[in-house]
Amino acid sequence: MTLEKFSSAYDRVLQQWPADTQAIDVKTVHGTTRINACGPVDGPALVLLSGAGATSAVWFANVAALAQRYRVYAVDLMGDVGRSVPGDRSIDSVEELLGWLSAVLDELNLPTAALCGHSYGAMIALAYALRNKSRVDALTLLDPNACFGSMSPRYLLHALPILLAPNEKRQRRFVAWETDGLALDSDWLDVLALGAAHFPTAKTIVPKRPKPAAFENFDVHTTVVLAGKGKVHNATRVEASVRAVLPSARTVILENATHHGLPMHPAAEVNEILLS
Repeated sequence: MTLEKFSSAYDRVLQQWPADTQAIDVKTVHGTTRINACGPVDGPALVLLSGAGATSAVWFANVAALAQRYRVYAVDLMGDVGRSVPGDRSIDSVEELLGWLSAVLDELNLPTAALCGHSYGAMIALAYALRNKSRVDALTLLDPNACFGSMSPRYLLHALPILLAPNEKRQRRFVAWETDGLALDSDWLDVLALGAAHFPTAKTIVPKRPKPAAFENFDVHTTVVLAGKGKVHNATRVEASVRAVLPSARTVILENATHHGLPMHPAAEVNEILLS
């Protein structure tokens, strides 16, 4: 019954997407990956990777604007909450995780694409671009945790109860704390809370923070967007770390953004960055 509630909430969020949105199921050796796609089929490809537990539906405040220019492909991460269905061969390493993403792009007939990830999705996007830069037209990282700096001990302390024993109440309380009580979409909050508490997920495969040497000769056009009010890390310190290893990157601090409010708040600013 709870998974039915989750599915219903997921569908309600998708109702906020453009009318031409298509659900695409792509098969790889790791199972069937669900992608929600919209925008002109002949437009340049933009692949969106959400944060853990957020599902592809989280881009509801962004896709209408983005689909004016791009063919948008929002992915339900394999092994995470959502409508991707794991197969018999689980993803057990970073190499397999990145191989899965390559296979998804192959099945979508995308030799290259612009790649945008938020939070855990940004960790995957960065690791992928560093190893497969010829396939990434542009890279946008929304408040990427543990990519350019350490996560705050205070944040990790607040997250610990959810990691150890997730339930709906804890998930809602945690997001309310991190966003300072920001009024988030109630249907999407249902997706997040119900998914965290009741959705069967696999072990999360986390790419390690890249060493500075990994960025040598990295020439993918990169934008790093940081949440000025986020509690995952200190945005100013992370911005300095980005400049140290990737001086060519564009960095933007959204002063009123929080980690878990992105990419929905502030949607207009996020959309403008992706469209520019």
